[in-house]
This record gives sequence, C-alpha cells and structure tokens, in this order.
Amino acid sequence: MADKIGIVHIYASYNNTIIHITDLTGTETVGFSSGGQMVKADRLEASPTAAMMAAKKAAAEAMEKGVTKIYVKVRAQGGQNGARYPGPGAQPAIRALTRSGMKVMGIEDVTPIPHGGCRKKGGKRGRRV
Repeated sequence: MADKIGIVHIYASYNNTIIHITDLTGTETVGFSSGGQMVKADRLEASPTAAMMAAKKAAAEAMEKGVTKIYVKVRAQGGQNGARYPGPGAQPAIRALTRSGMKVMGIEDVTPIPHGGCRKKGGKRGRRV
C-alpha cells in the first residue's frame, strides 16, 4: 500500500492553536482540530497541552484516511500588527504528530511578513503606554 502524503497547516497564535491536515494539493481537508475544542477555559486554548491533544485528534482522523507522511507548515499571526513568532503550541503539536506515527518530511514557516506596505497603527509618536 502506498503511503499518502498530506500537508499539516499549524496556526499557532498566543490565543489558540489550530491544526488543519489536507491532502497534497491543499484543497481537501483530511483532519482538523483546535486547542479550543480540547479545553474548557479560554485562557488555556493556546497551551502546549491543548495543542498536543488537538494534534493527536487531527492525526488520528488523517491516519484513518491513509495519510502517513506529512509536510508541516507553521504559521504565526504575522501581518502588519500580529506576532511574528509562533505561539507556545507549535512545537508540542509537531512533536505529538511524530509520536502518533506520522513521518515528518519537512517543516516550513509560512508566517506572512509585510514588506513595507501600509502604515502601522499607533500614530506619529507610536502607542503611548
């Protein structure tokens, strides 16, 4: 049996961690889960524990459909005003995926980073605290 290859899109902000597994084209969803589905308290959505549980659930869904090899794309919030670095759930999610029996073929950072673009919010003298 040929191993199916999938793409794992991990969106790790400081408020939540979302794991979305697609086929190689990126059009069909094979597995999906988020930290918010795993815990009751809002403040724990981005925690490493919630990310691990979400990754395990999404991996189980994907394994049922035959996906065993994966490429990982990690994304932070990014953009004009968002954090440029992934939240605390990114690394534990990748670790949980490998522990669940998937073969990681590559990890890539796909955080959107502006190159000039629009003017940042905060006015002429920046945000005064």
